[in-house]
Amino acid sequence: MGEEKVKEEALRIIGMFQVLPRLVVFDLDYTLWPFYCECRSKREMPSLYPHAKGVLYALKDKGIDIAVASRSPTANIANTFLDKLSMKSIFVTKEIFSSWTHKTDHFQRIHTRTGVPFNSMLFFDDEDRNIEAVSLMGVTSILVNNGVNLGALRQGLTKFSQNWNTSEKNKQRWQTKFSKKSTSSKNEQE
Repeated sequence: MGEEKVKEEALRIIGMFQVLPRLVVFDLDYTLWPFYCECRSKREMPSLYPHAKGVLYALKDKGIDIAVASRSPTANIANTFLDKLSMKSIFVTKEIFSSWTHKTDHFQRIHTRTGVPFNSMLFFDDEDRNIEAVSLMGVTSILVNNGVNLGALRQGLTKFSQNWNTSEKNKQRWQTKFSKKSTSSKNEQE
């Protein structure tokens, strides 16, 4: 499937959902491209997974911000590759640095720079430990096995929508419970 066809299909998938994330965050190595930056040379011409570019540009077309969270120890190579792929400017922020925190520091920085709450973010990564750690922050997180593709996008938006609906129901229950308590305590005071 060509890049334009992938983008069309991604736009169709995104259009199926009423609730969308404000920010979608992508890992780089083995998520957007099929290699580790530190094993490559800046002189090489990188390539993306077949669906990656179409998915990224479909999100941008729908007004959804995108960002990068990568633990690559070679940020210079990662940035050079994004430049060579003409993709450096499509990301609202790029947090590319080596870390032992399983990307929680990356997400703290992303939140600080964008102001987007964790529960309004969707994250794609190929490492389970990153998915687990970032999920605990309230970010909807999807494990990808062969890079980002249309199936992962659909899975991510479905899970994001389910998480959003669950948190909204809990918020409504809490508000109802809280307002009943404040009403009953007013009655007791009178």
